[in-house]
Amino acid sequence: MTMADSQIRDHDLHHPAGAQAGAGNDAVTVRDVDFYFGSGDSARRVLHNINLRILRGQIVIMTGPSGSGKTTMLTLIGALRSLQQGSIRCFDTELRGLSLEQQVGVRRNIGFIFQSHNLFESLTARQNVHMALELRTLPEADKHRLADRVLGELGLAERLDYRPGRLSGGQRQRVAIARAVVNTPPLILADEPTAALDKDSGREVIDLLRRLADEQRCTIIIVTHDSRIMDAADRIINLTDGRISSDLDVRRTLYICQFIKQCPVFKDMLLNDLTDVAQHMELQSFAAGSEIIRQGDAGDRFHLIYRGTATVSVRQNGASREVATLNSGDFFGELALLRDEPRNATVSAATDVETFSLSKGQFLAAVRDHKSFEEQMANTMFSRRA
Repeated sequence: MTMADSQIRDHDLHHPAGAQAGAGNDAVTVRDVDFYFGSGDSARRVLHNINLRILRGQIVIMTGPSGSGKTTMLTLIGALRSLQQGSIRCFDTELRGLSLEQQVGVRRNIGFIFQSHNLFESLTARQNVHMALELRTLPEADKHRLADRVLGELGLAERLDYRPGRLSGGQRQRVAIARAVVNTPPLILADEPTAALDKDSGREVIDLLRRLADEQRCTIIIVTHDSRIMDAADRIINLTDGRISSDLDVRRTLYICQFIKQCPVFKDMLLNDLTDVAQHMELQSFAAGSEIIRQGDAGDRFHLIYRGTATVSVRQNGASREVATLNSGDFFGELALLRDEPRNATVSAATDVETFSLSKGQFLAAVRDHKSFEEQMANTMFSRRA
């Protein structure tokens, strides 16, 4: 390989966001969910056929314009609203059809962070957080230590005995966050948790949530417009008019960007443009001895070799001759796509090969939409085969 394993880990490419495969690793599964406000002729559809699979230990950010359905989706996952159509499973529990009592039982295992703090005005910061520990069979001294530790991690060590009326809006929000996370619930749902916080306080909150995800495999779903916290996400899901318009696996996309930027075709692209291309790339595998593309076939994909060695051969006058060897970082398949002609060479896997590939439509869209891509391709295509 031309890049070190420390830059791209196979685990992250095959299992997004470092998660392990398997249904037992699912935290939240959403299938075919629609939701309406109102009924009859006045019914307004706010969610359209939502399908999601969120894994344990992921931080998922939902973003999108106001009114796009983000908060509605969050409240359905949290059993704060009853499902109308479709299915939502939180860990092993199907939420559709639950009684009100059963919904309350589900909510006991979820940490909620909302824009309204909902603190008890007569209680101190420590006492507000301590209340979340009442259901745990711990000695009172341990509960105090837990509450104090989490408040301290959020920069409130000197405000433990302050009531909400003596705290700023940002401080009250941090108390509410401490109350939500103190029990390390398996699922945390947060609606604009950093909106009222300055840069440093917002980073303290996000760092705490990241530790919970990494160390406790806590799953965290955040609705936000705060671009300062996007770097903490494993996935960014964009909702537009009640529909999922994009679902970006952040870590996997960044790994692929690091790799494909080594390719001359992509090297001058800006990160935004690279991301657009990388999120459409598929990791494909080819066994040693197999043909990846065949001379004379219609061109349908562009390939960039991630791992392995391939050979390029050309058949003329009934005889085949090898003309090139390709390794990690080399690419092929673009000429047939650009010229809309059959493949002019065969590329075979000399070893087991994995490639990042783009469909013809995605490749041509990249050429059309990104000038740097088009210029780089023009500079290299005339000396290329396949």
